[in-house]
Amino acid sequence: MARLLLIDDDELVRTALAVLLAAEGYQVEAAPDGRSGVATLEAGRFDLVLCDIFMPEMDGFETLRAVRRLCPGLPVVMMSGHTRFQRNRKGPDFLRMAVDLGAAASLSKPLDPAEVLAVVWRCLPPCPELLEQPPAHPPPGSGPDSPAA
Repeated sequence: MARLLLIDDDELVRTALAVLLAAEGYQVEAAPDGRSGVATLEAGRFDLVLCDIFMPEMDGFETLRAVRRLCPGLPVVMMSGHTRFQRNRKGPDFLRMAVDLGAAASLSKPLDPAEVLAVVWRCLPPCPELLEQPPAHPPPGSGPDSPAA
């Protein structure tokens, strides 16, 4: 099964995402900050990284840069709650910036479990093991009753 690295300084977010993703059969390793996340990445093999943008010491942009340097093809999904409350204000769109800097996708907090699973499924590289065992709860719009089916 796919191995995911989750990097977020918020313990509740780490725990909730780890439980959600583990329930779908993913192997999840979590790190509380960018530095330990990069160290974890250097010590193991992962199929996908989920990373918060705003963290102390080493922010998500620095972490994304380090992941790109270590594993250029590894998909990274960036997450942030800052964009949601800034939509009506002038200022940078940090999630858009993350994608422009090489993230495979982005997620706004508060996170929607169905959206998280859909993004993870979409961003994971094809793997025969994954193709044989779809997630317990397929992403929205991918079931036999969906218009595309």
